[in-house]
Amino acid sequence: MFLPKYPDSPTPPPAHTHTPTEAAPVRRSLPSVSVDQKTVVALVVGGVVLTALLAAVAVTAISVAVAAIVLRSMLRDHHRR
Repeated sequence: MFLPKYPDSPTPPPAHTHTPTEAAPVRRSLPSVSVDQKTVVALVVGGVVLTALLAAVAVTAISVAVAAIVLRSMLRDHHRR
């Protein structure tokens, strides 16, 4: 059998050299935030106030819509006569 002839050097040198990458930066943790009772109360009161304002706006919008419907029907009846 015929065996192929191999070159004397087993593999050619790599075309580029591998440069090691820098290590990932150390991630600093966030400073701890202390939550005391006053903060919780302030958040709850703020949430209640904002909810009340949102409810007031919704009630006002519904009232205006009902008033517009009533006025429109009254004006329509007035023009038919």
